[in-house]
Amino acid sequence: MTAIDKAGSFRLGHRDVKRLGYGAMQLAGPGVFGPPKDRVAAVAVLRAAVESGVDHIDTSDFYGPHVTNQIIKEALHPYRDGLTIVTKVGARRGDDASWLPAFSAAELTQAVHDNLRNLGLDVLDVVNLRAMFSVHGPAEGSLEEPLTALAELQRQGLIRHIGLSNVTACQVQDGRRITPIACVQNMYNLAHREDEALLTQLAAAGTAYVPFFPLGGFTPLQSGVLSDVAADLGATPMQVALAWLLQRSPNILLIPGTSSVAHLEQNLAAAQLQLPPEAVARLNTLEQPDTTPVH
Repeated sequence: MTAIDKAGSFRLGHRDVKRLGYGAMQLAGPGVFGPPKDRVAAVAVLRAAVESGVDHIDTSDFYGPHVTNQIIKEALHPYRDGLTIVTKVGARRGDDASWLPAFSAAELTQAVHDNLRNLGLDVLDVVNLRAMFSVHGPAEGSLEEPLTALAELQRQGLIRHIGLSNVTACQVQDGRRITPIACVQNMYNLAHREDEALLTQLAAAGTAYVPFFPLGGFTPLQSGVLSDVAADLGATPMQVALAWLLQRSPNILLIPGTSSVAHLEQNLAAAQLQLPPEAVARLNTLEQPDTTPVH
């Protein structure tokens, strides 16, 4: 048993995974584009994560593009039994590092094959379709065509499970008419809680909710209340922010990202942090609207 086992586990696709995982987005270069400054350090972080018990890694072939998946393969292939790698499709990168929709059947098919090749896999555990009707957050729009294309790739045996990212509650409901939805990945953290109702609905349905940017993303969470609570508990503010998410709902799976082994160890230590009711009440007063970065 590892320290992160204390956070428990939850079903993701065909496996129960530990509720503290790892998000690989920060392993690419600045702006999630190009190679990292230190590839050796990136490999070391991935290996340290798995050695610490992490069995859920989140990635995408449009991180880099291709860079993050290639580093994962270098660091971890052949993969340990029980390791779940979740990837995303539905976007591509422009030559100027812009984030562009890639929703056609041909683009999705290419993306799935790119992920398979760069990760060194024959089948992808979970593929999340990232909605791109708005770059900065969920927006209504039909996902029928791209989800139907992914469901066909699933029937071909290239994908085990399908999830959704950057979506509305209506899109989740509509998506379930096409294919079972294994998880939903939206932005959610102490300061961004627009998904409260959706989170509750997914918990009732037994569906995993995977908040991206659990620590605020490119602009880390900052709050006097958060810092004070952390000081009272002898923890870091980021550990408190992660512990709050773990206590918020049992279907939340966390994927904090970092390119530092030291920060990785700090993040994973949040599994052992139990927030007392008075601390949770103080933290629940925090919420601030802001634009959502791309993930």
